Parts: sequence; structure tokens; C-alpha cells
Amino acid sequence: MKTILALLLSLAVSAPALALAQDVRWQDIVGVITAQNVDNPVADVDSGTFAWSTRNGQASVNLSTGASAFVVQGLVINGTVFSGTPGPVTSVTGTLVCNAGEATEAVLDTAAVSLSPVGHAQFGGRIQGIPNPCSNPLFLIRIATPAGAAGRWIATGTERFITH
Repeated sequence: MKTILALLLSLAVSAPALALAQDVRWQDIVGVITAQNVDNPVADVDSGTFAWSTRNGQASVNLSTGASAFVVQGLVINGTVFSGTPGPVTSVTGTLVCNAGEATEAVLDTAAVSLSPVGHAQFGGRIQGIPNPCSNPLFLIRIATPAGAAGRWIATGTERFITH
């Protein structure tokens, strides 16, 4: 009986820690689909005002530790004089959105990383200050430079998987 009680106590103490250890993965990253000069916001984040596409990408965030990574390839504008290129966009951030549309909504960025002339970018590091809970986590790629477009999202994670 003491062994069972000790096991149950051990599980009760460790259960909250296990519940916090959530990995979220997005198996693909796709560009924003919008008409030129039309905003397509996600939560409280405005979109870029050109359509963007990607060849592929992935992202992951550990909601308890903040360990984060993303890679995107072929992130380019569709249409306009910049078609097939990133245009003036030379760096991006990854953005985790927690509790979208709620009073507790949190928009948390990675450090900025370079976007190559063919639209490749990658990040590995941490996102700080992830709230608990982080319900309905969304992942965005946002413009870091040029300054006039900074903060606009141009791609989003899709095919989300959450593991404990």
C-alpha cells in the first residue's frame, strides 16, 4: 500500500511538469494569400500586402522551455515587379502567437534572421516569455526589415501537431 501511495504521490507531483512539456510542430510553412494592398490579419498581426509563396518549411516550439526553430525555403513574392524574389525584404522573424483573439493574446518573436535573395531563412534559439497556457498556438514568419514593413506576416505554419 505504501508503494502505491508513493507512486501516486510521485505522479501527482510530476503531472504538472509533464503537462507543461509541450512540443508544437508545424510540418509546412505557406505564404500569405492576399490581393495586392489588402491586409489579411491573423490575430492582431497585419499581413504583408503582396501575395507570398514558399517551396517548403517547418517550425517547432517547446512551450515550456521556449526552444524554437524554423526553416523556410523559397519565400518569395507572387506578382508585382518583385515576383519570384523577396523584393526589399532582407530579414524575417519567427513569431509564436498564443491565445489568439483573447484578452491574454501574446505575440512573441524570435531574433531576426537574414532572408536570402532566393527566400531561404533559418533560426534556432529561444522564444522568451511564453504564457501558460498557450492555447491555439500559431506560427508566423514576419518581416523584420525593411523598417516600413516590419511586423507584417508573410507566411504561416500549417499542419500543426502538439505532443506532450
